Amino acid sequence: MTDIDSNAEIDARNWYSNETATFGDRLADARMAQGMTQEDLARRLGVKLATLARWENDIAEPRANRLSMMSGLLNVSLRWLLTGDGEGLSAPTDDEAMPHDVTEILTELRQTQGELVRLANRVGHLEKRLRLIWKN
Repeated sequence: MTDIDSNAEIDARNWYSNETATFGDRLADARMAQGMTQEDLARRLGVKLATLARWENDIAEPRANRLSMMSGLLNVSLRWLLTGDGEGLSAPTDDEAMPHDVTEILTELRQTQGELVRLANRVGHLEKRLRLIWKN
């Protein structure tokens, strides 16, 4: 096994960790752990389904009052929901291991999400530079 293969295997086992899970990941997983659909949670929070979907996809963030409601409805701490620290869901144990194909896809998805964030930041910096040049 090469170093790259062993790193991919480690990443695959740690696909859901405080370092890799986003707010949206934690929200969606906590919702599913409670056996709720997106429609159920959106209705209980008094928001549109599209709004909840944007939160779970890390496109938008809820206001503080909704966060507080969410943590209560999902039976997780507000701190865990925001940061991954504190009382919340735990990562799958070895007994709950996912098929190898799934872990590979999840690992690649996390890496791609990180690359997209870096590219979005780069685009923002370039746009800012362009605006500054254009004004002069």
